[in-house]
Amino acid sequence: MPMKTSALLMLTAATILGSAACAEPGKWSDEPVRIVVTFPPGGTSDLVARILAQYLESEYGQKAVVDNRPGAGGTVAADYVAQQPADGTTLILANNAPFTIAPTQFDSLPYDPVDGFTHIANLGASTPGLFVQPALEITDLDGFIAMAKGDGITYGSSGVGSITHILGQAVDTALEIETIHVPYQGSAPAIQDFRAGVLEAFYDSMAQNSSMIEDGEVVALAVASPERSKRFPEIPTFRELGYDVVIENWTGLSGPAGMDPEMVQTIHDSVEEIMAIPAVIEQMDQWGIAHTEMTTEEFNGFVAKTIEVWRPLIEAAKVNGG
Repeated sequence: MPMKTSALLMLTAATILGSAACAEPGKWSDEPVRIVVTFPPGGTSDLVARILAQYLESEYGQKAVVDNRPGAGGTVAADYVAQQPADGTTLILANNAPFTIAPTQFDSLPYDPVDGFTHIANLGASTPGLFVQPALEITDLDGFIAMAKGDGITYGSSGVGSITHILGQAVDTALEIETIHVPYQGSAPAIQDFRAGVLEAFYDSMAQNSSMIEDGEVVALAVASPERSKRFPEIPTFRELGYDVVIENWTGLSGPAGMDPEMVQTIHDSVEEIMAIPAVIEQMDQWGIAHTEMTTEEFNGFVAKTIEVWRPLIEAAKVNGG
């Protein structure tokens, strides 16, 4: 081999090796990671997924994109993720709908909500409330009950079998009323119709609607948390009004079953580090999401437990998707 050609090849190889050494691979994958969301853009789950994607890239160089796949109470997205390779490139923003509610709501599922996934990290929980149109001039639950038993009330939820649907049915049962349910594919379109005057009421996260509360665009009648909200202490809980309705919406990060334990630990630790960033803490507070750190093992146990805890509530609400 001529000297010049040999030297050129050596220089090229050194350049390639040097570039590889200087490259910044992702935290656990050199491929972009998809965070699948069970609802359309605009809802709390979507916002949480996007802040995770943002900080995974800015803090660790792990490119991440949000992939919205709404439908069938979150089961469309969950089934999709369960079938993907367990290489860490496809994750799901887990929540009540496909993992806690669907196992009771549907007679059968195309996936196992516990063993069919690697439940990696808990993100936290938020609390929904009941909102009505100011024009209705309803200021408390007594007024809501009176209208429901009179002219009737139409309320919106983020979908059949969603936490807001379960809450709506639980409130109907507790208050001994019957309201008209209008399901949407996510909370964002429900709020849009509420603002347009199509809906008289809707159930959704307190924090997500904080600006509407402050601007007087909605009247918040009650919150489904064990205690009053620190941000809105003037809004009573259903429980203190005499109705034992307590429902919280949990979120977490999960992947397909069979993921490498070291990769899982890396993702878990990365999520916990992100959740400890002051700006993220502030943002989560604004969304009303209280973070509780769990190990991966604890989070898997938590998901399994929620199915049994929620089962009687779902059955009592008579939410069945077939």
